[in-house]
Amino acid sequence: MLNKDIWKNPVFTISAVVILILVILGAAIPKKFGAVADSLFTFTTVNFGWFFLLAVFIIIVFLICLAISKYGTIRLGGDEERPEFSFFTWIAMLFSAGFGVGLVFWGIAEPMSHFFTSPIPEVEAQTQQAARVAMGYSFFHWGVSQWSVFAIVGLVMGFMQYRKKQNGLVSTALEPVTGTNRSVKATIDTFAVVATVMGIATSLGLGILQINGGLDAVFNTGTSFFIQLIIILIIFIAYMASSSTGLDKGIRYLSNLNLIVALILMAFVFIAGPTVFILETFTLAIGDYFTNFIQYSLRLQPYQQGTWVRDWTIFYWAWAIAWSPFVGAFVARVSRGRTIREFIIGVMVIPPAIACLWIAVFGGTALWFDLNKQTKIAEAVNVDLTSALFETFLQLPLTTILSVLSIILIFTFLVTSADSATYILASMTTNGSHVPPLFAKLVWGFLMSAIAGVLLFAGGLRALQTASLISALPFTVLLLLLIISISKLLKKEPIPIRKADVRRFERLQKAIKKKKEE
Repeated sequence: MLNKDIWKNPVFTISAVVILILVILGAAIPKKFGAVADSLFTFTTVNFGWFFLLAVFIIIVFLICLAISKYGTIRLGGDEERPEFSFFTWIAMLFSAGFGVGLVFWGIAEPMSHFFTSPIPEVEAQTQQAARVAMGYSFFHWGVSQWSVFAIVGLVMGFMQYRKKQNGLVSTALEPVTGTNRSVKATIDTFAVVATVMGIATSLGLGILQINGGLDAVFNTGTSFFIQLIIILIIFIAYMASSSTGLDKGIRYLSNLNLIVALILMAFVFIAGPTVFILETFTLAIGDYFTNFIQYSLRLQPYQQGTWVRDWTIFYWAWAIAWSPFVGAFVARVSRGRTIREFIIGVMVIPPAIACLWIAVFGGTALWFDLNKQTKIAEAVNVDLTSALFETFLQLPLTTILSVLSIILIFTFLVTSADSATYILASMTTNGSHVPPLFAKLVWGFLMSAIAGVLLFAGGLRALQTASLISALPFTVLLLLLIISISKLLKKEPIPIRKADVRRFERLQKAIKKKKEE
C-alpha cells in the first residue's frame, strides 16, 4: 500500500485522528483531561467490573474445553504445515510481547503492595499470612486469566490467516458473527486500534516511570517529567530503528535477548537470595492459586463496598483486554503451523509459569527481607511503586550491576513491545498487510510515544490505568463474539486424520487380512 493510499483507509484515518485529539487535549488541558479520565475510570469499574470478571472466566473455560476436544489437532495452517519459529524463539516472542515491561514493574511491586495492605480484610497486614495471600493473588493476576484473553484473539486471527487464507484483522475474525458490512468491519478495527494504542501506552508509561526510578536509584538523576520525556525520545528512536528491520530480525533477536537476560537476572537473585524460601513460597503459592482460582476469578465486594478488586483484578483484566488486539495479532503472526491444542497450552501455560516463577524469585526475596530483616521494602513501595525492584537490590550483592542490568532489560522490553506494536498497528490499518509500509509504522510509533507522554504529563500512573480501562470496555464484547466466531468456523472444519491413526488403521487392516487368510 502506497503512503498516499494509507489515508484513504478509514481505519487508519479515524483511529489516528482519535488518538491525535487525545494527545492534543491531554497536552493542552492536562488537569481537566485527568479529571475526566478519572470520572470515566470510576464509572467503568463501578458499573462494569462484573462484566470483565465474567467475560474472562468464560474465555478460560471455553479455551480449556477446546484444547481437550477433537478440534485440538487442527493446525493454524495446512495439515502438513510445521511451526515457522523454534520453540524457544516462539516462547521468547510471546513473553516479550505479552508481558512487556509489566512483569518487571509489578514482579515485586504487586506482592509487596498486597503485603503492606492485604487484599483480604480479615488478614492483618505485614504478617506471615499477609505474605502468603500476597503471593497467591500475585500468581493469580499474572496467570492463565490474562493469557486467555490473548489466546482467544490470537487463535481466531491465526485460524483465519493461515487456515482460511484471510487477512489478519479483528473484523475478519468476527465475520462469521458480524458479517461483511464494510462500515461494521471498519468500526471494529478502529476499536481494536484505539484499544491497542491505549494499552501499549500504559506499558510504555509504566516502563518509563521505572527506568526513571532506576536511574535515580543508581545515578541520583531525580525524577521529573523532563527526564521521562528524554527516555521516551530515546525509546522511540530505538524501536523505530528496530521496526525498520522487520519481524524476523529486530523483534526476533530482541525477544531472545530479553528472555536470556531475564533468566540470567532471575537465576542470580534465586541463588543470591533466600533460595529455599523462594522454592517453598513458589510451591505454596501454586497450591493457593489452584485452590482459590474460581473464588478469585469471580470475587467482587458488593457487601463491603470495597474498591480493592476494582483497583487490582479488574484493572488487570481491562489492561489485558486493551492489549489483546495487539498481543493476539502478534501471537497469531508467530504461531503459524502449530495445532490448536499446542497453541492454547503454549500460550496459556508457559508464559504464566515463567511469570509465577519470576514473582516467586523477586517478590519472595523482598518478602523474606521484610519478614526476617525488617528492611521495610513494602513501606518504600507504598510510597513509590517504581522503587520496588531497586529497593530489593539494595539487600543483595552486586547492587549496582543488578540495577543497571534491570534498567537495560526494561529498556529492551519496551523497545520490543513498541516495535511489535508498531508492526501490528501498521498491519491493522493497512488491510492486514504482512509487510506494512514504513510510513504507517512511523505514524503509529509517534502516536504511541505521544499518548504515553501525555498520560504521564496529565496524571502519571493513575491516568495510564484509567486510559487502558476505558478503551477495554467495548472490546470485551468483541472477545465474547470471538468465541461464537471460532465455534462456527470449527464446526465446518474437517478433523485432520493423524498419522498415528493411519498407522493404527493399517495395522488393523493387516491383522484382519491375515486372519482371513488363515
